[in-house]
Amino acid sequence: MGKPINHATTALRFSERRLTWKSIRDSIPVEAYENPTLPGLLYFARDLLCFGIVFTLLYRAESWYWLPVLWLLAALSISSLFVIGHDAAHGALFKNKRLAYWIGQLAMLPSLHAYNQWCYGHNRVHHGHTIKLQGDFVWHPVSPEEYRKKNWFGRMLHRLYWSPVGAGPYYLLEIWLKGMLLYTAPQKGALRDKLLVIGFALSVSAVLIYTGGQSPAGFDIAAGLWMWAKVFLVPFIGWNYTMGFTVYVHHINANIPWKERSDWSPAYGQLFGTVNYHIPAVFNFFLHDIYIHMPHHVQVRIPFYNLKKALAGIKSVYGDFVIERATPFRDYLRSTRACKLFDSRTGRWYRYADAPVAA
Repeated sequence: MGKPINHATTALRFSERRLTWKSIRDSIPVEAYENPTLPGLLYFARDLLCFGIVFTLLYRAESWYWLPVLWLLAALSISSLFVIGHDAAHGALFKNKRLAYWIGQLAMLPSLHAYNQWCYGHNRVHHGHTIKLQGDFVWHPVSPEEYRKKNWFGRMLHRLYWSPVGAGPYYLLEIWLKGMLLYTAPQKGALRDKLLVIGFALSVSAVLIYTGGQSPAGFDIAAGLWMWAKVFLVPFIGWNYTMGFTVYVHHINANIPWKERSDWSPAYGQLFGTVNYHIPAVFNFFLHDIYIHMPHHVQVRIPFYNLKKALAGIKSVYGDFVIERATPFRDYLRSTRACKLFDSRTGRWYRYADAPVAA
């Protein structure tokens, strides 16, 4: 745990052993796939209860010093429900597809994610093309040449996204706004689910503004907007930071080279494109072992509560290739300093000032 990532060595061993995606999947014990209905329902009920308690306290909170703690818990409680929806969408939590759809849809509503709309981008694209250049769209690197062709606004936005404070704005604008709200996936039910989420967001916003603005003197619009910001806007922004950070540390690292289509393989993307983090129990209570991320990419149908078991199986055969860390915050800060632009010709990440100039 915490060992440095050395892809120069592991990539050589990878080519020597000719690993395949199937050979890696075969190392996972059969019991890791077990997903009886009851555990999924109990986890969903637990997370829904926590969500209700946190947001009830947030709605009633009047003292400012409670707000930072409640906002953090609100972002985490949204994340816990999202992981439930995430696993349901992968077919990992429930065998019944109808049950998976309704649990997944409900669990994703607080994060304003449309179930079928999200399934298209995440299940098909991100998992099908992990760390593939011109394939995976999440935290896709920009080459030095592409960066230099951007106008001043594009460069400014890129510097924001790839800075230590950029995880939230990146996920909010590039993934949620563009990929979830403005774009409609060519998948059955995507538009219906998106309209459901928009209706949910507008309804909750209207209720918060109306109830928050009630006063003996009449309706106070400022108080109503404050209630909406306190209970809806700030937790949603916090959720975007949580998810943006999570995806970043799993797939962006100075020692994780993205590959061109001709050099990429599913085994390479799923084994070398993800990092496993052992995070503190207080965070893992909400994040459901999803930071044990490589087994999830190797086989998406493993429920989150069996990811450690799956990792143990993979390590028993391919332990030399498994990357385990216990420092996600430190790694994030280190990567946001070192990983700005990626040059596929050299297979290296560069800072802005150090990026090579094309001949």
